[in-house]
Amino acid sequence: MKKDLFDYLWTDKKRTIFGLPISFTRYFLTENKFITRRGFLKIVEDELELYKVTDKKLVLPLGQRIFKCGTIVMHVKDVDTPIKEVVSVKQPRKVLEMLDKQINLNRDKYNIRGRDMMGPEGGPYDIHSDEFSSTDF
Repeated sequence: MKKDLFDYLWTDKKRTIFGLPISFTRYFLTENKFITRRGFLKIVEDELELYKVTDKKLVLPLGQRIFKCGTIVMHVKDVDTPIKEVVSVKQPRKVLEMLDKQINLNRDKYNIRGRDMMGPEGGPYDIHSDEFSSTDF
């Protein structure tokens, strides 16, 4: 079996103590997907489609900043992974820019914007909320 089935734009490992990549968690960015691979004996891969990302955040705690690392938190319209954390990677700002570029390219490809992914719950006009009654209209 071929080792690399995708053309990766970026890949890195989760950094642990002293910013060293001593971990069995690896991150991959392709043109359409973000893949997290965990494990040594039992390998579990989690993929998410980039166009489903609704929000992203950069978290730079002191311990990670010392070793030029950071964590990226993505909110995703995905059933099994609504919040994806890319923990302790090198050059987090550069990675966030790459993610942002690929997310926007995929949204343009599928003609989707953030407002298109709003569901019936949690939106500004939640039809199940008690804020509006039928007499308000």
